[in-house]
Amino acid sequence: MLGDGNGWVRDPDGSRYWGRFGAAGLLALSPDESKVLLQHRAWWSHQGGTWALPGGARDSHESAADAALREAFEETGLPPTSLEVLSEVVTARSEVGWTYTTVLARLVEPRDLIPNEESTALEWVHLGAVPDRRLHPAFAQSWPELQVQLQSLNES
Repeated sequence: MLGDGNGWVRDPDGSRYWGRFGAAGLLALSPDESKVLLQHRAWWSHQGGTWALPGGARDSHESAADAALREAFEETGLPPTSLEVLSEVVTARSEVGWTYTTVLARLVEPRDLIPNEESTALEWVHLGAVPDRRLHPAFAQSWPELQVQLQSLNES
């Protein structure tokens, strides 16, 4: 059911995670794979003012890739047909089983970016400049692992 994933999950220690069925985000690579698409999060959102990936809660019927592509379309205007999914990696887990899956994809059909109200900006950022941004803490923590994933994609 559309939207049934919206809501918080809590660990026994009180930590909160968005997405009743987990969450997913899109790490979109530019066609030449030298840049990634980052979203500057609106001030009112969780960890607002930081840079992260477009993404959000998974609905009960969605795969991680479906959720990431849907959220990316909502937040950036990139239609799923403009992206080629390359791989998925679970980049966060909670004690109660909540997960965040990062879906890596390549832009195959360049499109204009159209931010929604969840973004103050969308920007293609060179891979080496990603850590220079004020990153969402969870994204900052997962970035080293994601770089390894990106490197392995380049080698295959």
